[in-house]
Amino acid sequence: MNTDHFQKNTMYIETPEAFGEATKNFDDDGRIKRTGTWVTASAHIITAVIGSGVLSLAWAIAQMGWVAGPAVLFAFSFITYFTSTLLADCYRSPDPVHGKRNYTYSDVVKATLGGKKFQLCGLAQYINLVGVTIGYTITASISMVAVKRSNCFHKHGHEAKCYISNNPSMIIFACIQIVLSQIPNFHKLSWLSIVAAVMSFAYSSIGLALSIAKVTGGGGQTARTTLTGVQVGVDVTGTEKVWRMFQAIGDIAFAYAYSNVLIEIQDTLKSSPPENKVMKRASLIGIMTTTIFYVLCGCIGYAAFGNDAPGNFLTGFGFYEPFWLIDFANVCIAVHLIGAYQVFCQPIFGFVEKWSKEKWSNSQFVNAEHSVNLPLCGTYSVNLFRVVWRTLYVIFTALIAMMFPFFNDFLGLIGSISFWPLTVYFPIEMYIKQSNMQRFSFTWTWLKILSWVCLIVSIISAAGSIQGLAQDLKKYQPFKPQQ
Repeated sequence: MNTDHFQKNTMYIETPEAFGEATKNFDDDGRIKRTGTWVTASAHIITAVIGSGVLSLAWAIAQMGWVAGPAVLFAFSFITYFTSTLLADCYRSPDPVHGKRNYTYSDVVKATLGGKKFQLCGLAQYINLVGVTIGYTITASISMVAVKRSNCFHKHGHEAKCYISNNPSMIIFACIQIVLSQIPNFHKLSWLSIVAAVMSFAYSSIGLALSIAKVTGGGGQTARTTLTGVQVGVDVTGTEKVWRMFQAIGDIAFAYAYSNVLIEIQDTLKSSPPENKVMKRASLIGIMTTTIFYVLCGCIGYAAFGNDAPGNFLTGFGFYEPFWLIDFANVCIAVHLIGAYQVFCQPIFGFVEKWSKEKWSNSQFVNAEHSVNLPLCGTYSVNLFRVVWRTLYVIFTALIAMMFPFFNDFLGLIGSISFWPLTVYFPIEMYIKQSNMQRFSFTWTWLKILSWVCLIVSIISAAGSIQGLAQDLKKYQPFKPQQ
């Protein structure tokens, strides 16, 4: 086994002794010195948070109206920021500044809570990560198809039946991800996250600008908007109103999901100033930025389209012209989700590869690294297991996306399932444990109440999304593009 060429991925601990006197190139845990700052961490957060969620917010607010819609948005932003500050202090334990590093979300739970809660956390986290990558495959393919449909509408008129299957676009997206998935670890993705963050700003701004133009230009003046959203007996039945509100809550929960990769993002930061302080600053910047965009896009989008707001206002063709700008916005969505997919799948890759190396420590297939000379890129270290496993994972997510290509329902289901355990329950439980908080004290009581309220919200929003998926499956036409 040629250990000299072992790939130094996120799960491989490098030791300073192996490099003689060059200890200045290593952190206190023996790994290569981290170089991340609040700028790169904020870019990672914005990449992870501002994504397909922003596209469904006009629809979500339409289900709840002018009062409940923005209130739910602000509530989720506050809860997400509050619990992310609790989680940032758990990166090192037991002391948040000088304690031992924890490299993943699961490691944090194991160090603080241990036992069955650690196993439950790992299960919840990786199910969510898989779900997010499937959801991003769906959304990126819809945006890629939307470019073709936009050109079709422009050429043949808005009433033309421009039906294009999403499957070829999913295959193209999967091929791109197979190549990018060979990037060995999370630390080498900063450039991709920054590009993706720029793309997210671009298409969010375009959607916002088009909504403003529609309202100020007179197109939105006739849109029906109400304090309570879609009207029973006019737009929907009473039952549909309830289910749609539940699903809308799930969509908003998904829009704020990033706690499951917070620790991995924090693990890219340099140790001075303290990582927890830098991460709290990055979280504040990231969540404030996304909330501003969300409120503007959601509220102005609702003002533009009213109770008839499409599920995805860029690919659902709430806008048709200028077609070139719609095309550019959808290209930005696809590029952003290419980067966001990698942000969410790298922890899955790291977990499986670490477990495999421990399970088959003598296997050449799992452990051996092979040097390959690539034109313009120099020497690249290739591990056969990494190539095969990561390729199969991308293919799996693409196949599931082809089976369930439903934008709003799928994102709502992912958001509702993951929000309570990963964003609320575990951060609160770890904070209570670390601070040795007395049971039934005032702080303990209101934290528990917050956790239980969020659990109830997650359950009802999951029910709404499952009901929506069931309805969509009944009327699913494989060769008709989903919106």
